[in-house]
Amino acid sequence: MYRAIAANKRNTVLIIAAFILIVGGLGFIGGALAGNTLGYGITTLVIAGGYATIQYFLAGSQALSMSGAKQIGKADNPRLYRIVENLAITTGMPMPKVYIIDEPAPNAFATGTKPEKAVVAATTGLLDIMDDAELEGVMAHELGHVRNYDIRVSLIVFGLVVAVGLIADFFLRLSFFGGGRSNNNGNGILLIVFGLVAAVVAPLVAAVVQAAVSRQREYLADATGAEITRYPDGLARALDKLQQHGRPLRRQNATMAHLYISDPMKPGIMDRLFSTHPPIPQRIERLQRIGEGF
Repeated sequence: MYRAIAANKRNTVLIIAAFILIVGGLGFIGGALAGNTLGYGITTLVIAGGYATIQYFLAGSQALSMSGAKQIGKADNPRLYRIVENLAITTGMPMPKVYIIDEPAPNAFATGTKPEKAVVAATTGLLDIMDDAELEGVMAHELGHVRNYDIRVSLIVFGLVVAVGLIADFFLRLSFFGGGRSNNNGNGILLIVFGLVAAVVAPLVAAVVQAAVSRQREYLADATGAEITRYPDGLARALDKLQQHGRPLRRQNATMAHLYISDPMKPGIMDRLFSTHPPIPQRIERLQRIGEGF
């Protein structure tokens, strides 16, 4: 199980490194064709960092507002509150704020920039179909996200994705409006071609990499949840129920889809390629292998 956690951490670092290379490469190549390699390259990375910083401070409140979550105390739902409280004591983490979403689709998410400011939320649909062991597995998974500082990773990647889109659009416009002025040094046509390719391909590649990062964090949170409860079968059963009873949320928002334990979006033709979540059968299989190691 510890090997699974270590492997997922290494894979996530490698994916983010590849993402930064994509963002930086886009800026430096476009800058070279436009005659300002260093300026465009640095600007690209600064924009990415700026978006990540802004979202870092706003994401938690945005997620709660968009989902319609309401904070509860122990008296409001003793079962959910007690399970989260026991898990916090077990892990030595501060008690997170607990929220419930009035939503029939079973799901849950966690947010917060650090354990001291963590939030966990569950839908009423999740509470209705899970027994205590399964609900404990889901909440341990969500606390695993907090414990592993996944929100920070997600926000960095989000900033990079936005930067890729902005820079690709910038170079597309530059290729048409400024490409003619570069014809004297032979780079005009190349700049136009680069602008077109960047506008089409770069956002697609960025979306695939973003999805890959999110999938790695889901695997890691599953492994961490199994470590916390010492009972991987509880989370495995919960995931099986989510597969059987899962459905899109009434209040969908693609920007926070990666926060949920299962994909809250309506499936589409490209769902498997761009999904922020790995297939549930694969997650269950990994949990079963982890359980064999206990």
